[in-house]
Amino acid sequence: MVKFKPYFERRYPRLERLIAIIALINLTLVIFDLTYLNLRPVYRQYWAAITRIYDPVKGIQTHPQTEQYQAQVERLKTQLTQADLRSPEVESSLANLQTLSQQLVSEPAFAQPHGSQALVLIQQTLQTRTGQPTAPAALGEFWSVDHLEQRGWQSELEFWDRQIRPLFQANYYRAVNRWGAPTDYFWLIDLPFILIFAADIGARIVSTRRRHPALTWVEATLRRWYDLFLILPFWRAWRILPVVLRLYQVDLLNLGPVQAEAQRGTIVTVGADIAGISGIEIIEQLQDSIRQGELLNWIAVIDPVENGAGELVAEQEMTAIANRLYQIGIDNILPQVQPDIEDLVQHSISKTLEQMPGYPQLKHLPGLGQVSSQMQHLSQSVAQSLYRSIAGSLLDAEGTAIAGRLQHNLREAIAHELSQHHTRREIESRLVSALEKFKLKYVKALAESGGEKLSEHTELLRRQIS
Repeated sequence: MVKFKPYFERRYPRLERLIAIIALINLTLVIFDLTYLNLRPVYRQYWAAITRIYDPVKGIQTHPQTEQYQAQVERLKTQLTQADLRSPEVESSLANLQTLSQQLVSEPAFAQPHGSQALVLIQQTLQTRTGQPTAPAALGEFWSVDHLEQRGWQSELEFWDRQIRPLFQANYYRAVNRWGAPTDYFWLIDLPFILIFAADIGARIVSTRRRHPALTWVEATLRRWYDLFLILPFWRAWRILPVVLRLYQVDLLNLGPVQAEAQRGTIVTVGADIAGISGIEIIEQLQDSIRQGELLNWIAVIDPVENGAGELVAEQEMTAIANRLYQIGIDNILPQVQPDIEDLVQHSISKTLEQMPGYPQLKHLPGLGQVSSQMQHLSQSVAQSLYRSIAGSLLDAEGTAIAGRLQHNLREAIAHELSQHHTRREIESRLVSALEKFKLKYVKALAESGGEKLSEHTELLRRQIS
C-alpha cells in the first residue's frame, strides 16, 4: 500500500520517533490503569508488590468488614493453640464469627469488581463443605463447635486458608473524593505525558498554519484530529488510534498488511465501479464520435492543408501506419502466403487456357501433356517474381514514389467511398453495434470478477515498484 508520511515525520524523524515511543509508554500505562481493578487479584497472587505500589493510586483500602472477619479468624487460631475447643474464649470467638458471617451475607461487603461473584463462590464452597442448603446456615455450621470437633479444627482452618482466605484478602473498598467519585490519582501520572503531547500538537498546528495560511486554526487542528485523544483526560482508551498511527508513520509498526486487508473490500468495490464507469464512458464517447462522423473523417483525411494542423498530424500518422503495414506485408506476410499465391496464379492460368477455343483438343496432342507441370513452374516463377518486384520496389526512389502515390490514391478512394451516405451510415452503424456488444461484455466481465483481478494487478504493480 502507498504510505504517506506527514511533514513533521519527514522533517524531524528522530524527534517524532521519540514522541511516538513516549506515546506508546503512555498507552501502556493507560491500559494497565484501565485493567488494574479487574486484574488486581492476579497481581495480588503473583506480583504482590504491584498492588502495594498501585493500590494508593486508585484509592484502594482494605475493606473494614472483611478485615475484621480475618482478624477474628486469626484470633481464633491463636486461642485454639492455647486452649481447648470448648473453652469459653474459643466459644466466644466462634459466636463472634457466626455473627460476622450473618452480617457478611446481609450487607454488601464485597462491592469491588466481581465482588458478588466472590461472595457467591464463598457461599457455595462452604455449603458444599458443610452440606447445608443455605449460605447463612453453611457459615453458621462451619464456625460451630460440633463441626470443628467432628471434622478436626486443624483441617478446617487449613481449608479456610487455602480456599476462602484469598477471596477475603482480594476484597477492598475505594475511597471517594469530594464529588462522590472513587479516588483516582492516575491523572498525576498522566499529566506529564499530556503536557508533552500538547506541546507537540501545538507545534504541529502552528507549523501547518504557517505553511498553509489559507487554513483557519480550526482547520489546521482538524488536519490531525485524532491526536486530540492524546490530551483528553477522559476516553483514554481512544489513545490507541493516534499511538498506532504515529508508530506506523515513524516505521516502528508495520500496518501494511492490515491496511491492505482493511481496504481491500472498499478498493475492490469502488475500483470495480470506477473501472466500469470509466470504461463505459470511454466507449460511449467513441460511439458518439462515430455517430458524428469524427472517426471516419479522421481516417479519411485528404487535404491536411485545408483541414488544419490537427488533420495534418492525422495525415502523418496514417501515412506512417500505412508504410509500416506495407513493410510488414512484404517482409512477413507475403512469404507466408506465397504457396497460396502460387496456387492462385496456377489456377488463374489454367482457367484462362481452358476458356480458349480448341484447348481441350490440344491437350491430347503429343508433347502437350506436360503443360500442367510447366504451368506449375510458371506460376511459381510468376509468384516469386512478383514478391521480388514488390520487395525491391522500396529500394529505389521511383519505387518509393510509386508506393507513396499508391497510398495517396488508396486514401482518396477510401475517402470517396466513405463520403457516400449509405456506405458511411452502414459502417457507423456496425461500429456502434460492435462497441455496444463490447460494452456489455466489458460490464459483464467486471461483474463476474468483482474487481478482484483489478485489485490483484494493482497490488502486483505496487510490489514491483517498491
